[in-house]
Amino acid sequence: MAHESVIGGVETHRIESLHAREAARYAAARPRAAALAAAGHHGYYAGLPLQWMLDWPMPFAMVVAHASGATLTDIDGHTLADFCLGDTGSMFGHSPPPVVRAITAQAARGLTYMLPTEDTLAVGELLVERFGLPHWQIATTASDANRFALRLARAVTGRDQVVVMNGCYHGAVDDTFVTLKDGRAVNRPGLFGQVTDLTAHTRVVEFNDLAALEAALAPGDVACVIAEPALTNCCMVLPEPGYHDALRRLTRATGTLLLIDETHTISTGPGGYTRRFGLEPDFFVLGKPIAGGIPASVWGFSDAIAARWDELRAAKDAGYSGIGTTLSANPLALAAMRATLSEVMTEAAYAHMERLAGRLCDGLGAAIRAAGLPWHALRCGARVEFICAPGPLRNGSEAMHAHGTALERAIHLGLVNRGCLIAPFHNMMLVCPATTVADVDRLVSAFAGLALELAGDRP
Repeated sequence: MAHESVIGGVETHRIESLHAREAARYAAARPRAAALAAAGHHGYYAGLPLQWMLDWPMPFAMVVAHASGATLTDIDGHTLADFCLGDTGSMFGHSPPPVVRAITAQAARGLTYMLPTEDTLAVGELLVERFGLPHWQIATTASDANRFALRLARAVTGRDQVVVMNGCYHGAVDDTFVTLKDGRAVNRPGLFGQVTDLTAHTRVVEFNDLAALEAALAPGDVACVIAEPALTNCCMVLPEPGYHDALRRLTRATGTLLLIDETHTISTGPGGYTRRFGLEPDFFVLGKPIAGGIPASVWGFSDAIAARWDELRAAKDAGYSGIGTTLSANPLALAAMRATLSEVMTEAAYAHMERLAGRLCDGLGAAIRAAGLPWHALRCGARVEFICAPGPLRNGSEAMHAHGTALERAIHLGLVNRGCLIAPFHNMMLVCPATTVADVDRLVSAFAGLALELAGDRP
């Protein structure tokens, strides 16, 4: 086997053998889902309502019957410990009781009417108290919130450039679909129907590379830097010591606004990475879990931005601004958001999540060392990843090269067959308030067995 190809330190024949066995096991255990898949999910392109659902590593889609807390049950009767949690959308568990009560009550009073409710007023106060910035707007997705914030940043600064981090994830925002190739910014490969060159108005630099950031800001024409506190949607990359202080210093020195997108890093604490580590953004964006699983997002901004927006609104012609959508800030979402902020995203909940996430990360690390594999595990609060490459990783380029798709697919499928669900897009796991020690230990045990098998220590 000396000349056989290797992925993540594992010979490919072991990966292929494991995947074949696990695929057969999965299919045999799910006859109802298999029958539905064979019949075809008519009416949907490729058989599913969202193309991202095709990214799951199973031979065919698992069909969900119900989910509650930290578990998910499919129509074939298998209950899994859920560490994917809707890829962060259900980060605080499936259907938290306070959210269920809130949306049930609001549903009887109306679903949308483009006017505020008492919940709306209460949420505004909660957002200021929780996240610090004085002015807030509601959107339906983090993609929308980021898009609106970037539009406003360009408007208030009179500048047209933005800076993003290589390997970043900010939803479906065109301005961020830029990557580095041979040190040069290019449109991200794989984009459908892209008719403009996104690099005309977007510069891309590596995360943790302060020299590159300084050079990108030097011309004085950048409206906004949009950044995650840590890269989270490729392979996790944490900020190096002093990075965020320097990011804030450099943006202020060049009159550049700073947008911090906490949609994934809200796992860090009740006020996100921003509050825990004292970041001082001009814009703050949070989507996915803010309403307990109901589609909603928020974006906040400073007094200085609000004052400049007042001037722009006073001077502009009547008509659409390009900011906001009709169903944003609907009363159902605001009721769910109020319940989430006041009763679900509590200090006690985060203390539990942090403790068990530490147990999970430590357990995965021990399993990796026991198998002798060149991998590592790390976490950002309640968010944990194992990465099938040495670490720590420093930037987006390293993160993208660390992926081993075939290897990860085999591991993910093996975990499903052992009763554990993790995110399909990368090796992300979340601990929620309903997660138990038994759930964590089940995942660690399943992962440890698969790691040993891939390392060749099991037949």
